[in-house]
This record gives sequence, C-alpha cells and structure tokens, in this order.
Amino acid sequence: MISLVTGATRSGKSEWAELLATRSQKPVIYIATATRYPDDAEWEARLQKHSDRRPENWQTLEVPIALAKSILEIKVDSYILIDSLGTWLANLLEEDELAWGKIEAELVQAIQSCTVDITLVAEEVGWGLVPEYKLGRIFRDRLGGLSRKIGAIADVVYLVTGGYAVNLTQIGERLP
Repeated sequence: MISLVTGATRSGKSEWAELLATRSQKPVIYIATATRYPDDAEWEARLQKHSDRRPENWQTLEVPIALAKSILEIKVDSYILIDSLGTWLANLLEEDELAWGKIEAELVQAIQSCTVDITLVAEEVGWGLVPEYKLGRIFRDRLGGLSRKIGAIADVVYLVTGGYAVNLTQIGERLP
C-alpha cells in the first residue's frame, strides 16, 4: 500500500502520516530526510519536535540522500513512513536536470518495488507566487513533479489543510 500525504507548512500532514502509521499496528520504520545543522537552533528544535512525537518503539533512520536505496533495503514486514520529500529534495537541489531525472526515477521505482506499506509526506509549495530566484523555482517545480508522479502510483492520496485530512482518491479523479 502506497500512501501520499501532502499539505502546507503546519497543516498537520506529519501528524496525519504518523496516525496512519500507528493505525497500521505494524512495526514502523521512520525515515527522516532532514540534514542536521547543529548551529541552527531553530532547525534543530523543529527536528526535535518531530522526534518527541514519535513512539519510542519506532525505528528511525536518518536518510538525507540515499532514499531509494534505503527503501529497497527494508525487507521485514513493517510500515515505512518517510518525512519528508521536500526536505530530501532540498538536499539534492544542486543536481543538474539529468542527474535529478535519474534520482527521481530511481525513487519512484523503489516505491513501486517496495514490499511493505509506505507513506510519504510531501509539502505543497506551488500554491503561492512563482519564486523570483532560480533555485526556488527549481525546488517548487521538482517537488510538484515528484508529488504528481508518486500520486499517480499511490493507492491513496491525502491533502491535509487546516488540521483536516481529505482523501483525494475518494473525492477526486486521477489525471491520465
């Protein structure tokens, strides 16, 4: 089962994904994609907030780059929760378009090949203004494209906004 949970900053998307993982009643492998920056107290506090919410029996893997490889290595009956695609993508922004295309294809293939339930959290970043700087536009476009590709293979897609999770696969129509 592939699930995609999207939403804006502070919408509750991570909490919803964590609830889905808890409801599975399977051992949870939480893949944190953030890079740690010990000199950035605000960033570290954000990471700590996420860590504090997780049950102690969840296994946590910190995977800022090799996400596809990590997914493929998990063989035990478990539930994978990846938080988040935007943070992971930010770690790879300096890759050129050709390299990014390969990395993106490898991730989508790994998700499709995954033998356990997997939920991915992705930020919705394209609802605002077009960033006036190139790196911001690259980030927005890549994350939007990646979310769409994963949404196309997902069994269920949720949009979380204002503290509510909406099952888009129940009320929406998948694009061809």
